[in-house]
Parts: sequence; C-alpha cells; structure tokens
Amino acid sequence: MRSTCLVAALAGLAYAAPRPSPQLINFEEIDSADAPLVTGPAPGAVSEPVTYNEQQAKAQAIAETTEDLSTPAKRSLVDRGVDDPCSPQPDGYGPKPPVDSDAAFLAYQLFHDTANNAPTPQGYQRSFVDKQASSSGNGYMGLYTLKTYDTIKCQQLCDAANLCTAFNIYFERDPVFAPADACPKPDAFTNIKCTLWGSPVTPETATNKGQYRRDFHVVIAGSNGYTKNNPPDAQPGFTGPTEFGGAINAPNSYIGQKFFPGVYDAGKCSGACTATTAYNKRHPRADQTYDACNFYNVYLLSRNNIPEGTYCSLYTKAWGKSYSTNYGQFRGSDSMTVSSSYGFTLAPQDSGHI
Repeated sequence: MRSTCLVAALAGLAYAAPRPSPQLINFEEIDSADAPLVTGPAPGAVSEPVTYNEQQAKAQAIAETTEDLSTPAKRSLVDRGVDDPCSPQPDGYGPKPPVDSDAAFLAYQLFHDTANNAPTPQGYQRSFVDKQASSSGNGYMGLYTLKTYDTIKCQQLCDAANLCTAFNIYFERDPVFAPADACPKPDAFTNIKCTLWGSPVTPETATNKGQYRRDFHVVIAGSNGYTKNNPPDAQPGFTGPTEFGGAINAPNSYIGQKFFPGVYDAGKCSGACTATTAYNKRHPRADQTYDACNFYNVYLLSRNNIPEGTYCSLYTKAWGKSYSTNYGQFRGSDSMTVSSSYGFTLAPQDSGHI
C-alpha cells in the first residue's frame, strides 16, 4: 500500500526536500488506500461476530507504513458463505405485520412506535431514528440478531467489543427459506438486527434499504442509530490522548501522514509513528540525525458526514490544542471533515540522534 509523504524512497532526497506545511488532507493518500471489502452484513446473515483484532491491525499498520511507495497489495474477496437453495432460515423473533408484503412491512405502525419510543443508552447519543434503511460503511464490525428490539442489549454488545463506537438496531423483513428457482418468493418473518460499528453512524450512513433475493424483497424499518462519545484508548509508549478541536496545523516539525480506511483506531497511528521513526533511524542523514516521530494527531476523516477511516499526522515535536485549527476542507463538491481529533506524545521523547 502506498505511504505518501511518510517515508521516501531515497533518504537523501527526503531530507533535501522541504517538509509539507500546512498539513492539508492528502487526497492522494486516501485514494490509494484499499477500501474495506465488507461494509455491512451479508444478505441473509443473522450473526457475524466481531473479529477485529487491535494488535493485528497495529502490526499491519507498521508493515504498511514501512512499505515505501510499494505497489498496493492484492486482496482476495472474503468468502462469506452461500445459503443452500430453499434451505430454512433461522427463525426471526420480531413481530409480523398482518399482511405479508414489503409495503405492509414498511407501513407497520408498531415498528415506527417501537423505534421512536426506544430508550437512548447512557453514554450514547441517538444519531437517527425510525429510518427505512440500515447503516452501511467502512467501519462495520459485526452483527447480532436479538429476540426483542432492545437498545440496551445492543449497547451492551457494542461496549463488549473493543473499539466499537456505535450501533444500529432495526427490523428486517427476511424470507423463511433461502430464495431460489424452486422457491423464488417465500413467506416472510421479521428479524431484529443489531450491527456494531467502529466509527460513528449518521443519517448519511443509513443507505442500505434492503435488496431483492430472487423475487423476495428484503426491506428495513424502525432503524435507529446510536453513537458514543469516548476518547480512544491509551497507547503504550505514549502519553494521551489529548482532546483537540480540529486537526493539528503546525508551523513546523510535520513529517508526514498515513490514512487507514475502516475502523477508527488510534493504535494504527501509534504503529505508523513508531515505524516511521524506525525507518528514518535506519536511514540517517550524514550528520547521524533523523526525524523521529515524537507526536501524532489521530482523527476520524469523513466525506459528506460518512466516516471514511483513521487519519494520522506525524510530527517530531508535540503541539497543543491551540494549533488544532483544521476542521476539514472541500474536494470539489465533497466536504471532508475532521472529528474525534486527539494527540499522543511519545514518552520519553526520541532525540533524533544516532
């Protein structure tokens, strides 16, 4: 994966070139990043346990950062399973409308009342309510099917999953059999689904309105999204997190950036920071000095209020909140915004001398 501006192919050229400032969002870095292959539950899925591993993600971040302008790695599609034709599907526990049709499902008043009256868990804010679409995006982590429309249970599942930032709960019209040529339009039942996310859910992420499975129309109702406001976890070897307003826009000491699509994870920036120092230390200047990453700014980058992933800006010295003045920028008609911005400072500091 390309690591633009983070390290250079030739150390001498890197040190001779002026350091980029101010620290605008690097769109080339974003465009070159591999988007997550999975952005929501598979059609027909009733359970997809959370498999995100922070240590593996950090190790991958270190490896990607160390790659200097290398060719993007090829990724194979993930086999998520295929239902046998006309096989019975796990029974749903949700209420059924009196008429079995997609229109009746979407109009069923009980779904609307349940969503609008659902309690907001402590420590969360409701991002959207009673939509006829579920969330879809880069930060998808996993899926659970519930026996009741229980926002507290869904919140507990999110809290039990490391780095879970938000959840989406909704009613889904599903077929009793896996649709196939021999059973193209089975009867319907109702599943109550709880999906977990490693980035905020917003009205703009609620884009999955269902799909056709043969002649059966999967639709969604009573979809509520909830996001918690909490800082990222502390990182070994660094002090912080220090909360900022926008992203850091410092007058000097900036040595590059890295972007990771998907789950918002400060550990990836920690890995990028340490990998950058290690690389630069192996390629010092003639006077045996090198640029050490002593501070990084991590934030969630969103496009038109839809989370894209974790953005890391790296520095040789620490900066305070007064320099966190970059709240985003436009790219054509797209609004690229900064949120959940925090700083981490290496302790002890690296002198940058061999």
